[in-house]
Amino acid sequence: MIEKEKVKYILSLGRLEIEEEEIEKFQKDFSQVLDYLEKLKEVDVSKVKPTFYPIEISGIKREDKPSKEYSSPEKLLRLMPKVKNGYLKTKPIFS
Repeated sequence: MIEKEKVKYILSLGRLEIEEEEIEKFQKDFSQVLDYLEKLKEVDVSKVKPTFYPIEISGIKREDKPSKEYSSPEKLLRLMPKVKNGYLKTKPIFS
């Protein structure tokens, strides 16, 4: 079982404070977690290909290409509801 001082140290890393009576419960809980991690070390994963996602994901990224439709600022400004001196005019933010 993990020592009381280690439990206190771990809790201090998370800036957690507990009552002295609760330390024994945390000793058991931390010990169970560490035992489980030891079991996981026994699993042979040498033939498992590393992945970032548990399922295959595709089509997330696309190449950033300029659109011919909006290739010039003038064309974009024509689509805007209000333009003044070559800039998009919006409602005032600060009144």
